Amino acid sequence: MSISRQAPASRPTRRVHAPWPLLLAATLATGAWAGDVDRLGKDLTVVGAEAGASKDGLIPAFANKPDLPLPGWTWGKVRSQYARIKDEKPLFTIDASNVDKYADKMTPGQVALVKQLKGYRMDIYPTHRNCYIPPEAAAKTRENALEAKMAADGSSLAHAKAGGVPFPIPKTGAEAMWNHKLRLSGVGFEFKNGGSTLSPRRGDSNFVYYSWELSQFFPWGAKEAKNVEDNGGIELYTYYQYSLPVALAGQALISTSYINKPTESYYYFPGQRRVRRLPAYAYDSPLIGFENEYMVDIQNMFWSQLDRFDYKIVGKKEIYIPHDAFHMYDFNAKTADGYKRDFVNPSLGRYELHRVWVVDAKVKAGERHSAPHRIYYLDEDSWNILIAEDYDASGKLWNVRQAWQIPVWELGGVCTYGPFVQYDLQSGRYVADYSVIGQGVDEQWHEKSSDPKFSSGFYTPDNLRAISAR
Repeated sequence: MSISRQAPASRPTRRVHAPWPLLLAATLATGAWAGDVDRLGKDLTVVGAEAGASKDGLIPAFANKPDLPLPGWTWGKVRSQYARIKDEKPLFTIDASNVDKYADKMTPGQVALVKQLKGYRMDIYPTHRNCYIPPEAAAKTRENALEAKMAADGSSLAHAKAGGVPFPIPKTGAEAMWNHKLRLSGVGFEFKNGGSTLSPRRGDSNFVYYSWELSQFFPWGAKEAKNVEDNGGIELYTYYQYSLPVALAGQALISTSYINKPTESYYYFPGQRRVRRLPAYAYDSPLIGFENEYMVDIQNMFWSQLDRFDYKIVGKKEIYIPHDAFHMYDFNAKTADGYKRDFVNPSLGRYELHRVWVVDAKVKAGERHSAPHRIYYLDEDSWNILIAEDYDASGKLWNVRQAWQIPVWELGGVCTYGPFVQYDLQSGRYVADYSVIGQGVDEQWHEKSSDPKFSSGFYTPDNLRAISAR
């Protein structure tokens, strides 16, 4: 097992305590790539990934060609039926019988899932580097390589051109995390009838199923946007309203997340017919209605400010990531077929060998978090966090999260994701969220939209009260 380096490394001054020994030897030197913009579009892709193939050829070179659907697809048709890779067969399968053979291409959390969950498996397919980078995003990213900058606190963003990756040549873990936060995603997305699933407690057989409406709006994703910090420094707006279970029906939230100050959240309680501000609804606060299995900051894999943790890039590694997993977007599939007692149906998943950035996060001195140590795995071609792992205060592996990345055809083949799952290895439960399985309607991304949900005026406490009281 090896972790590739992009520059000569300096000795870390702080030990990384992950149970992955080789990470300790691969800390990148801060500033190693600073000013090396000429590499973008050559040996590096326009967003900073290694352009070439791996030495063994299992990871191909990056071509930056749009991965578009087979003829006939329009939004509202099941994506998996129009994917160009739909007839591919797995190269092999990783299960409890052979996991040790492939562990050097897996994360500790992936290995733990295979070993602890009876019947869990990972189907491995040929690798496709099919995450498209549009020309306008490439141009903005090149500008950002020269001028994007972090704020003095080291965790907030001070400046970046809108519509591009802010730090294609990252010097710090915080910059890598901002690449994820501002990854190419269009102007926003919406679920008209999204779903979540909370698996049963040990010794029980009762699932909890959720249905809800959700929209997120990224003002910096608009074609006319110039700088991320313009218009009040808004990172994203969110609207969310439950319809199931009955105990949560009608409850709704609106929030505004900023690039340099805390998120503002407002919640509508139908029993009181009132909107209340939630001043502490962030970080490791339990998400309302999920039986303490879901922290606020794990929504959409990562939804938080960076100020409570120190983030360090500890290297790059070849691992099997969830990619081209179009079956996870089958809104006509039955809920019971998608969600099994202990895990999401492995037949719906798909894994490919890719290179990832590995970012190690430890809670800062004087701060607190119920998961004081986390490791994030960011796909080099998209900057999406596709795997994340939480460790508890004793250093024991706790939660493992995975997101199901696809080329999104509404965005011309830009890669992002909706559905993700978190496995709690200590409670034995899992949460699957941002899902359309069994919901009857697909998630939809937007490059541009005139819908009121993609304007700032929709995301106000007054509007939350008005639309919730109808």
